[in-house]
Amino acid sequence: MKFAVYQASRIGGRHYNQDRVAYAYSNKALLLVLADGMGGHLHGEIAAQLTIHTFMQSFAQAAQPRVPEPEEFLSEVVRRSHDAIIQYAHSRQLGGNPGTTCVAALVQDGKVCWAHAGDSRFYLLRGNEAVAVTHDHSVVQQWADWGIISPDEMKTHPDRNRITNCLGGVEDMFYVESSPSVPLQQGDVLLLCSDGLWGPLEEAELAAGFNATPLSAAMEQLMDKALAIGGVRADNTTAVAVRWGETEAEQFAPEPVCSVLEMF
Repeated sequence: MKFAVYQASRIGGRHYNQDRVAYAYSNKALLLVLADGMGGHLHGEIAAQLTIHTFMQSFAQAAQPRVPEPEEFLSEVVRRSHDAIIQYAHSRQLGGNPGTTCVAALVQDGKVCWAHAGDSRFYLLRGNEAVAVTHDHSVVQQWADWGIISPDEMKTHPDRNRITNCLGGVEDMFYVESSPSVPLQQGDVLLLCSDGLWGPLEEAELAAGFNATPLSAAMEQLMDKALAIGGVRADNTTAVAVRWGETEAEQFAPEPVCSVLEMF
């Protein structure tokens, strides 16, 4: 497969970083996953780390070199991650379940599918626009869907960080939303990011930022902009992006390769 990939995370104005991100690939499949540990829950960073670990382990076992039934794989591993968080909390008697959002995408046979829980997003960027975006599981998104607030008001509403679905957290409120596979085109960019990136920026800014710019430079510039807007209250800002197409380098992996971004 031919693609470029870059992942990065910034702590922002927080005391510690609860975001986690990783990618993995074989000769036939590419996985991207991001988890944003919930600051309002005990040990959100542990929930995020367990999610990343579960995805990396599952991909390494399944991608030989293709992943059977990619859409089902993503949904199943999100559920498996949720169960791992609940089991961790129970076995250590934490007195509550850690919580995290999750978004994951899988590329295989020139197509991409994705699944998510919470308000971390997947974008399929083509040219200067987003042709696909996940639908947030959040209070403000529900209100916008019902016409109570406008999409612009979502970004500044005081309840914008209240999500309605996550891994861990409240056990019986969890669910997975997934998409069918979508064919990729040359030059498409796949972006997974926490709300620290998409929250301060407009969708058009994200699309234009990656257009005809080296992937790493585009990511760092967008993060700089998001953090500048957020100021001293800027959230953890994390993303992984892939540019797909024949102009990118061939990636060889006789055995699955996993790359988890180390957090400092």
